[in-house]
Amino acid sequence: MDTMTDSLTQFAELMRGKRGIVMGVANDHSIAWLIAKHLHAAGAEVLYTCQNDLFRKRLEKLTQTLDLPGGMPTIHAVDVQNDAEVAAFAETLGEQGEGIDFLVHALAWSEKSELQGRYLDTSKKNFIESMVISCFSFTGIINAIEPHLNDGASLLTLTFEGASRVVPNYNVMGVAKAALESSVRYLATDLGTRGIRVNAISAGPMRTLAGAAISGGRFTYGWQRDHAPLLRAVTGDDVGGAAVYLLSDMSTAVTGEIHFVDAGFHTIGMVNVHSSLLAQAAE
Repeated sequence: MDTMTDSLTQFAELMRGKRGIVMGVANDHSIAWLIAKHLHAAGAEVLYTCQNDLFRKRLEKLTQTLDLPGGMPTIHAVDVQNDAEVAAFAETLGEQGEGIDFLVHALAWSEKSELQGRYLDTSKKNFIESMVISCFSFTGIINAIEPHLNDGASLLTLTFEGASRVVPNYNVMGVAKAALESSVRYLATDLGTRGIRVNAISAGPMRTLAGAAISGGRFTYGWQRDHAPLLRAVTGDDVGGAAVYLLSDMSTAVTGEIHFVDAGFHTIGMVNVHSSLLAQAAE
């Protein structure tokens, strides 16, 4: 067996025997879905949660495109703003009698009308809802399912560069992501005694439903693509591969980490004119 084939074979076994949850699949362009497909390919058993029955129908269609030996995966409707539904989901996990090895939290929300203009104009109502869904829901769901997490489990959420640097129109989402990143560090400490790891992936701009809600998102996508050190956009395979690494036993000493998958853009302090000219010449 050649080196490349052997590497792919090992990748296909990375998550074999592991069972976990993916939250936040909206459509086939969702980062959550891209991660889920990589988890399936790596041999994991994936349970899904969605906000309501409308999203359940969409998710059922997506999962039907997968060739899974066990058939259709289980889908649970869980509105993270509804404490009763979160508690019922955790109870269901307990009744199944099988532990959870990983969690992918890919939930974020804000009123589209407030993802433009000034952060200063954010309404109190939208601020609270954005923080609850985009930040607290990660802590809330972990708190609810903690009794069913296996020792050594790996928990993953998604953040963005707007948490630490100003990104035009990202507004309250940047504040929510900053709080989410801080939560990652506190949760990693709380759960570390059981060997449970908590990390976040900070992906570069991608063409997703969430990204489309941000005013000027297309410009931000192109700007990062053209000025990142690797002079390219981030792909689903980039994020999916990083997620499998963080969720697998390959990263057992990694926790409390914000892992950037952005072609290196977070390292840039100002535009490299030479790189910009190269990018323009390549178009």
